[in-house]
Amino acid sequence: MIGVSGTGGWPGQDVLEAQTVVVGDLVDTPSEVQGLPFEVHLPARGPGATLVGRALGLLVELPAELGPHGWKLADRPGSDLTRTRALAREDLDALAVAGHGYVGPLVVPVLGPVTLAASVYLARGDRALADPGALRDLADSLAAGLVEHLAAIARAVPGAEPVVLLHEPMLAQAVAGVLPSFSGYARLRAVPGPSAAERIGSVVSAARGAGARAVVHGGAAWTTVPAIRATGADGIALEVEPLGERGWERVAEAVEAGLQLWAHVPPQRSSQCAGPDAVGQARSVTGPWRSVGLPAAGLDDVVLLVGDQPGGADDARGALAGAVRAARVVAEAVHG
Repeated sequence: MIGVSGTGGWPGQDVLEAQTVVVGDLVDTPSEVQGLPFEVHLPARGPGATLVGRALGLLVELPAELGPHGWKLADRPGSDLTRTRALAREDLDALAVAGHGYVGPLVVPVLGPVTLAASVYLARGDRALADPGALRDLADSLAAGLVEHLAAIARAVPGAEPVVLLHEPMLAQAVAGVLPSFSGYARLRAVPGPSAAERIGSVVSAARGAGARAVVHGGAAWTTVPAIRATGADGIALEVEPLGERGWERVAEAVEAGLQLWAHVPPQRSSQCAGPDAVGQARSVTGPWRSVGLPAAGLDDVVLLVGDQPGGADDARGALAGAVRAARVVAEAVHG
């Protein structure tokens, strides 16, 4: 059955309201569509509520703090980390209330270790990604913290079947060696694809060992597909609009190798006469899927993934509802 979920970000600052809307709307879907509620994060609440801040809050024995240029690793925990972890507890409390009695899949968005290392700085130095040892330590610490987080989710929502969505939007840049150094006058050394896959794979393995499935989101670059396949993940997520023919060929190889596709769909275009174009959003998946020779029946296993919305809560809720309509279009294409 085709699924619908989101990448995790939500507008506003009321986490209980946001989590209640997401769970309610994705539980109440048509019979031919499976809604996959997700754990929300609300970046408007500050740096500790972004994907970077939340991942740093999960780290075990690797404290971090805010510096003039953003997050950096620290010698000891401080007020920034205390605030970040307080927000995480609020999020879990909201999830426990919104998900009371819920049984089924629950998507847990987490920033992946390569992008995390590209997003934070060493206590005294460049991006953590520049130091292979720091990247390894971040990956191991994130893996341990994710296991603890999944245990906390199991206590909050005992019926949840977690699916970890590891966001790696900077993976392609890290492997290509195009990320700028702190000074901006040089590029960081490329992280070899196998090394990146190994670091992400350690987090994937931890998630699976804790009873969760794991999907790795490679952003908009199809060049991430080989590394993601090597992580041992259950699924691959990609923004489908920029893929092109070569990208879809790599996607087809991954699907044929047994990975589930989580298709991060483009926003629905809208017109005054016809309204939101659910059919066009559906075709952004069904058209290329067929053109690379994948069987139509396989679309039943796809999850349509809705990205973070730049507007308000009504826009975010409308985007989820639109994706559900698009999923119905895909289901009709499969089953007639």
